[in-house]
Amino acid sequence: MNNLVKWFALACVVMITPARAALDIVITEGVDQSRPIAIVPFVWQGEGAAPASISDVVMSDLSRSGTFSPLDKRALPQSNINTVAQFNAANWGNVSADALVVGSVKPYGTGQFLVTFELIDLVKAQLQAGKGPVNNSELVLESRETVINANQFRQYAHRISDVVYEKLTGIRGAFLTRIAYVVVKQGQKAPYHLMIADYDGYNEQMLLRSPEPLMSPSWSPDGRRLAYVSFENRKAEIFVQDIYTQTRTLVSSFDGINGAPSFSPDGKKLAVTLSKDGQPEIYTVDIATKTTKRVTDHYAIDTEPSWFPDGKSLLFTSERGGRPQLYKVNLDTNKVSRMTFEGEWNLGGSITPDGRSMIFVNRTNGRFNIARMDLATRFMQVLSSTRLDESPSVAPNGTMVIYGTTHEGKQVLAAVSTDGRFKARLPAGQGEVKSPAWSPFL
Repeated sequence: MNNLVKWFALACVVMITPARAALDIVITEGVDQSRPIAIVPFVWQGEGAAPASISDVVMSDLSRSGTFSPLDKRALPQSNINTVAQFNAANWGNVSADALVVGSVKPYGTGQFLVTFELIDLVKAQLQAGKGPVNNSELVLESRETVINANQFRQYAHRISDVVYEKLTGIRGAFLTRIAYVVVKQGQKAPYHLMIADYDGYNEQMLLRSPEPLMSPSWSPDGRRLAYVSFENRKAEIFVQDIYTQTRTLVSSFDGINGAPSFSPDGKKLAVTLSKDGQPEIYTVDIATKTTKRVTDHYAIDTEPSWFPDGKSLLFTSERGGRPQLYKVNLDTNKVSRMTFEGEWNLGGSITPDGRSMIFVNRTNGRFNIARMDLATRFMQVLSSTRLDESPSVAPNGTMVIYGTTHEGKQVLAAVSTDGRFKARLPAGQGEVKSPAWSPFL
């Protein structure tokens, strides 16, 4: 088998887990470089125990982002405040943190709850503390109040995390996102499971179970559909499935390879790899009409297409230069240009949402690592430090990459920030987990 065909199959391999959470995220590097933030447990203003802890979810989100490091809540000088009106600047004078999150939850009619939260600027409070009385209302960076039902606690906690993250960094948060992946449980009649879950592994849902392999899930831009490859009919076929109605459409079922689907930015087409005319080449397929258009035409294998954000070009992997490298093809002119030159192999690439960088797998000295290349300067940075890394998937805000690797002889997911400073490992639960795909913003 040609090397490119081998890793075409491997390009879909990675990991996740299941209902405690499908992911257990273990931060391995980067904590010392994170910005400290204080989060006071949200005050429950009802009878009995609170239905859920919103503040715990917010703490986990911000910690997993690699950007923030929440302080131990047991060491906070005020542990029972829920509004800036109760904030005492003098108590927080020696607390080393950029900001403070406070809030409350109280019953609001049958099965509903009123959630309020405020983001307080601790740096400003400490600067003003020595200059006379502090006007607390001027310290509020953000304040929100929302009514939710009992099933929306985690969802709204992610929303709070998004707001806090964007307010403090200027970058949109990606906590209200999901991940699609394939779980393989050997020994079962239908061992291949197509799954989706919240980005942190909660609310896992099975979309499809199959006795034959499933691979390469790809999200539509609206986050409603998944394209994927299925061997249910003993051949490779590409389906598009609505994750809410569960209805699915067969998009491509030619003889040979039907693989690596990638939604266009407008959601109307898929870029795919087909071998219906001989060697594997890049095609686009109109999802509504099933019309195919050949994009590349070369004796070498072309595969793994992904779209540039403007929808005018595709990034793909080809061995036309002798070894797997990344190339760009303009869809109007079919002009092809080589994108990567460093290392032995470069493959499995995608462009970050801002269009400024490219994330891909780089092989150097036999080690496969996740790398990033600045498209303007062509500077390449190796992000991961393990040796069998594959299948990178970029968060919609471009700050993090999830990828597959091996830890203690087992496939696991790992995460790395796009600056390479923050790293985490995501151990799996039961089964083998592959082919991750990070959703767009939801």
